[in-house]
Amino acid sequence: MTAAILGFTVVFLLAFAGVPLAFAMLLAGVGGYAALRGVDPSLHMLSQVVVDASANYGMSVLPMFILMGLFVHKADISGELYDAANAWLGSLKGGLAHATVVACGLFAAISGSSIATSATMTKVAMPPMRRLGYHDRLSTGVVASGGVLGVLIPPSVPLVIFGLLTETDIRQLFIATIVPGVLLLLLFLVAVWATLALNPELGPRGERVSLKQRMLSLKGVWSTLLLFAFVMGGLYGGVFTATECAGMGAFGALLIALARRKLNVEGVLACLKETASTTAMIFAIVFGALVFANFITLSGLTVQLVSWIQNSGFSTTGVLLAMVLIYLVLGALMEAMGLLLLTAPIFTAIAVDMGISPIWFGIFVVMMIEIGMLTPPVGMNVFTVKTLLPEVKLSTIFMGVMPFVVANLVAVGLLIAWPQLALMALGWF
Repeated sequence: MTAAILGFTVVFLLAFAGVPLAFAMLLAGVGGYAALRGVDPSLHMLSQVVVDASANYGMSVLPMFILMGLFVHKADISGELYDAANAWLGSLKGGLAHATVVACGLFAAISGSSIATSATMTKVAMPPMRRLGYHDRLSTGVVASGGVLGVLIPPSVPLVIFGLLTETDIRQLFIATIVPGVLLLLLFLVAVWATLALNPELGPRGERVSLKQRMLSLKGVWSTLLLFAFVMGGLYGGVFTATECAGMGAFGALLIALARRKLNVEGVLACLKETASTTAMIFAIVFGALVFANFITLSGLTVQLVSWIQNSGFSTTGVLLAMVLIYLVLGALMEAMGLLLLTAPIFTAIAVDMGISPIWFGIFVVMMIEIGMLTPPVGMNVFTVKTLLPEVKLSTIFMGVMPFVVANLVAVGLLIAWPQLALMALGWF
């Protein structure tokens, strides 16, 4: 227990000192393992982890989904997704805010990145909302919060990493997100409605458009929606594995970008280069997390925590509520990926020992880390929007995301109260 606590302390100190998280976990894991078993076993463990993880076929899903997101971004479809959502929802009170939530969900479904979704929709949605008199508190809150849908709605990079770290079926994780993803999107729409009900001056009502115009608005997005339906339908139907799904998605996104004349040879090479760079960074983080997890397992922390919980008399709900509190505290201090890597192996072992489905728990973890992307002081989505809109006060954006943080917590509460919300879709495919 003492060794594990010292290990976590070293990781936090190194991370706050500016050492990249991958190397902080790697150093703490190798050093801790060496202290417990010796230098030679530690170095052998390090090499074995790197070789085994690199040879893991499941890891190939990461670069393919990253490449798919880059091709989609280069295809410049975000504006058309937003226009289509606005055509159908713009006539509501605060219609552009509602449209932004839906557009974020659609873009997240094909990009898989929360930060990319927030950054893209900030560029697309902020100008028209400002032009029509939307308050910055509502508009920035919507684009920052809508981005977290990218963490939950597949293809989701954090879900892939959770599956790799905990050896959980990625296909089943993606299927399980169907109901929670739709639920969270609907709760975000409710959050917009509630915000405007309390402060009607934050957003005006847009003009109603005809059914013909609404149908025409879908013209620019049909290929993207078809790609998503093809890729996810093939995955859910068991036609593709997760890796094959990612490969088909990347190829389809490339065809769409080429058909729109948004990519040339230089653009394709730039996407490949960025994919390689991002993949290398993620692989390094995964290596560090696996090495650190091996050290934590050797220290006996996981076994002791499981034993303590078993003997404490805590109910399953009580343990989950304690985890919620831990994620809220750590999420306010750490970025999402680091929080996922540090907690997923330990908490999943505890959850599985208590009889909790690892599929359900994966959805729970991802929903909790996405809340950390909105809460101060380290809300990455908030800082992404702030970077693109330097004239907006940081406090304004944080105030804007609070209704959506509440919506996230409501979704987590519903998930705990009715676990079948995250498991019912598994019976559909």
